[in-house]
Amino acid sequence: MGQPLRVGIVGLGAISGQYLSAFARLEAVRVVAVADLDAARAEAVAAEQGARALSVDELVSDPEVDLVLNLTIPAAHAEIALKAIAAGKDVYGEKPLAATLDDARVVVEAGRAAGVRVGCAPDTVLGTGVQTARAAIDGGAIGEPVAATATMMTPGHERWHPNPDFYYQPGGGPLLDMGPYYVTTLVTLLGPVASVVGTASHTRATRTVGSGPRQGAVIPVDVDTHVTGVLRHESGVLSTLVMSFDSVATRASEIEVHGQTGSLIVPDPNRFDGDVQLHELDGEWKTLPPSAGYRDAGRGYGVADLATTPPGAAARANGDVAYHVLDIMTSLLASAGSGTAVTVESTCDRPAPVPLSDAPGGTRAS
Repeated sequence: MGQPLRVGIVGLGAISGQYLSAFARLEAVRVVAVADLDAARAEAVAAEQGARALSVDELVSDPEVDLVLNLTIPAAHAEIALKAIAAGKDVYGEKPLAATLDDARVVVEAGRAAGVRVGCAPDTVLGTGVQTARAAIDGGAIGEPVAATATMMTPGHERWHPNPDFYYQPGGGPLLDMGPYYVTTLVTLLGPVASVVGTASHTRATRTVGSGPRQGAVIPVDVDTHVTGVLRHESGVLSTLVMSFDSVATRASEIEVHGQTGSLIVPDPNRFDGDVQLHELDGEWKTLPPSAGYRDAGRGYGVADLATTPPGAAARANGDVAYHVLDIMTSLLASAGSGTAVTVESTCDRPAPVPLSDAPGGTRAS
């Protein structure tokens, strides 16, 4: 108790830099080991962090590692998580929890059986943006919630990512890649989802890499690249979701929530902050001051939140929420394939709200 959670990171791709930047200021966590398929990259990051560069197997079995942070590609999420759990480690992974719902179920059940904690991104919902919107809804600012919309429209990640292949393989696509931010936000704001109906399209068989050393390379597309549908929350609220790698741009708000007496514009769920706007009946749009959430948060705050959650309590970015979010998304794809509504078999507790506060566990002196 009172000691930082000792973290070992598996996978040192682009997203790892954001975690390392946040960890540098968080008292609740300390990076002690790293592993990557690129041994030179692991050695370089280890030297920067004052950590050790290890193989994956060495890292997950190391007694100095309390939690394995799994930043591998989606296809490897379950494999690494299960290795960590088998070694008695807590595990926190990038989204989605696994590439398939069956694999995710195995991870959650293995963690529960082993008595270790399973956490999963996104933790953007812990920042002041989504949490201020939640506080407004819970406080009755829009009356009884009725409906929500969530929209993400882009031309595809191959335009900027030097190695975009996994975005177009099973476990990727706009829904499974970007959807976790939007669906986790909807669950945070409005509670779990009971059923879905959806449709999807697969418009191109290939994509062309637009930047980096592989610029001009043609990669196959094995997933649907435009998905839309309606989620029926257990509360009866209807959320409309549109996720696309086939568009150019949109002027629609990222997320809106509408109630009987007011409407909210929720900031970009890919970010931790942003303005929440409220329009009350017979009023006009106004910006709400931050009233909840971790201030100045960044990727990795979910790990710190887990580290500071009391024994027996559920961390906010937990595996049950991540599993339910993946169940919602895979059910939506199943509905698109069958043309019928699909019941979402899982549920989860709505995560605890975050009071307006600084970093969980405090920040290191600069």
